[in-house]
Amino acid sequence: MGLFERYLSVWVGLAILAGLMLGNVIPDVFALVASLEYAHVNLVIAVLIWVMIYPMMVQIDFSSIKDVKKSPQGLILTLVINWLVKPFTMALLAWLFFKVLFVDWVDPQNATEYIAGMILLGVAPCTAMVFVWSQLTKGDPNYTLVQVSVNDLIMVVAFAPICALLLGVSDIEVPWETLLSSVFLYVVLPLVAGALTRKKLESDGDKQSLDRFVSKLKPWSMLGLLGTVVLLFGFQAQTIINEPQNILLIAIPLMIQTYGIFFVTYYLAKKLKLAHKIAAPACMIATSNFFELAVAVAISLFGLHSGAALATVVGVLVEVPVMLTLVAFVNSRRGKYEADTGNEAVEA
Repeated sequence: MGLFERYLSVWVGLAILAGLMLGNVIPDVFALVASLEYAHVNLVIAVLIWVMIYPMMVQIDFSSIKDVKKSPQGLILTLVINWLVKPFTMALLAWLFFKVLFVDWVDPQNATEYIAGMILLGVAPCTAMVFVWSQLTKGDPNYTLVQVSVNDLIMVVAFAPICALLLGVSDIEVPWETLLSSVFLYVVLPLVAGALTRKKLESDGDKQSLDRFVSKLKPWSMLGLLGTVVLLFGFQAQTIINEPQNILLIAIPLMIQTYGIFFVTYYLAKKLKLAHKIAAPACMIATSNFFELAVAVAISLFGLHSGAALATVVGVLVEVPVMLTLVAFVNSRRGKYEADTGNEAVEA
């Protein structure tokens, strides 16, 4: 592992502090950057995420995608957790904390909106950042692409009905511009660029040129991640300073949900004896969220300054640090996982 990857949690911690400090010192600059968006997708964040996932897209070998059918359990596990488990556990935790445990600390109106925002996060599986988590855990890029693509297809038909069921609102409208723009910016565009780059490198006849090229891109990928963290925390710096108690109250059930879903998925992947390169991204996909979609729906249903919108934003702030701890866990347990599942020979 390079310097960036080895101490990534340290760099992210510093990026969080930098975002909070700069967001309070030069809020107008962050407000300007935040305004550069289309269909609730911030264009600067989109570029940074594109920089993050492009190196992984270069590694996708389209001729190997057909091999996914040899191990369908990983895809099935991802879909079951994302669509039959995760939305409902999030709704249950949100209700438990804001209708029971935190009922004396939050007024009923805000509590209801916080619950709604958390549900929206739970129903929106990740599209973009999961490529980063998969790369950091040395996941199979081909398999990850298929998992994300199938999730996106299901999201088109399942997102609105599940939201309507859990929110008790019958007229949920999917913000198609946000959904389609995000998929285009985070999946289609870097995928095409990666495929063209790979084709060019392979046509040169140097078998090592692809590995060298990806190695050169890795520092840029990590810088993209750190830049994203600085902006995310900078955008919300004043909210974090002004409403620390509400941020904390929302973050607690979100963190329990995140860690809980991860370890359930990890346990099931182990029981299914999935290869580590398939199990790792499966766990990451099941755990992370499509925050642009959740934020867009929260704003359209409840308003820009609503508790629901705040809850989805807290989900964004919590996700990156928490996911990095899970990346560290997966990597540290790789050897034991492979030994327990008998996949050493497969991974070699």
